[in-house]
Amino acid sequence: MTETRTGGAARTGGTDPVAAWLFVICAMVFAMVVLGGVTRLTESGLSMVNWRPVTGWLPPMGQAEWQAAFDAYRQSPEYHHINRGMSLESFQGIFWLEYLHRLFGRIIGIAFFVPFVWFLAIGRLRGMLLVKCAALFVLGGLQGVLGWYMVKSGLIDEPSVSQYRLAAHLGLALAIYLFALWVAWGIVQPRPAAIPAAQVPVAKAAAGLLAFISLTVFSGALVAGLDAGLLYNTFPLMDGALFPADGFDLRPFYLNFFEDRATVQFDHRVLAMITVCLVAAFGVRVRQSAAPEGLKRAVGLLTAAVLMQAFLGIATLLTVVPVTLGALHQAGAVLLLTAALWCLHHARR
Repeated sequence: MTETRTGGAARTGGTDPVAAWLFVICAMVFAMVVLGGVTRLTESGLSMVNWRPVTGWLPPMGQAEWQAAFDAYRQSPEYHHINRGMSLESFQGIFWLEYLHRLFGRIIGIAFFVPFVWFLAIGRLRGMLLVKCAALFVLGGLQGVLGWYMVKSGLIDEPSVSQYRLAAHLGLALAIYLFALWVAWGIVQPRPAAIPAAQVPVAKAAAGLLAFISLTVFSGALVAGLDAGLLYNTFPLMDGALFPADGFDLRPFYLNFFEDRATVQFDHRVLAMITVCLVAAFGVRVRQSAAPEGLKRAVGLLTAAVLMQAFLGIATLLTVVPVTLGALHQAGAVLLLTAALWCLHHARR
């Protein structure tokens, strides 16, 4: 029987329990990202105006507590500007999604913390593996704080969260997901300390591709934060023009790429189309090389993922962002990043 050590964890045949735990966490974070997208698409995210990270496990219990939660919501900008006159029953409809979103975040924290302490106690986490898992725990805590920081931006003056904070919140969630996945794959399929010389160019290309896909996803978060998907619901042109008629109007000029709705949508379109082209070029390069079959299969998955994501993006735009397609498009972004990371993992082996 052979034993492989990866960052301090020993694996003796079968499925490594630490890797299995991290894969479960990844699945939960994936679901959390989709649930967060649904919460945003249904405009439920500002229904809970207080943050009680320790005592907020239970929803309102009884009529008096529901009325108190509703009264607090009626002091918010969203109620005054958008939902004035809303009934208690309608409020409960948007409350439950945000409550489930926060509750699931707490459950993920418990699902990480309890096994982390157990694996630490029995000596399964040592060396760099311990450092990486501890870093994941810290990042998870920061994600909770960042989530409230995002929500708070929509409770002051305007009933909408900052697109910067939304993009940061989504970006950190995806970073946690990809980091945990990378660590888990490293346990199941250990990588050599040095990349084989023949694989270095492909590995660099895979890393660059992952970075560019991440940039495209970040631009999509800005689109979501600004509700820019509700503009120019035509494709490939924007109401018959290559450039948006009301884009690039802000000064200083660079603000257009972050704060102008038409420009932000235009940016995301361009980045998405470039992403499809880059994935196609990367696929051709790998298939024409002497790359291992595992990497070629990974490229096939990446190609399928980018085509599916492009289709979902176009369909979401043309149908003016319905909840179902919007949530599927966000899930597709996670799958695309997963496929790109899988290519990088294989390229480095």
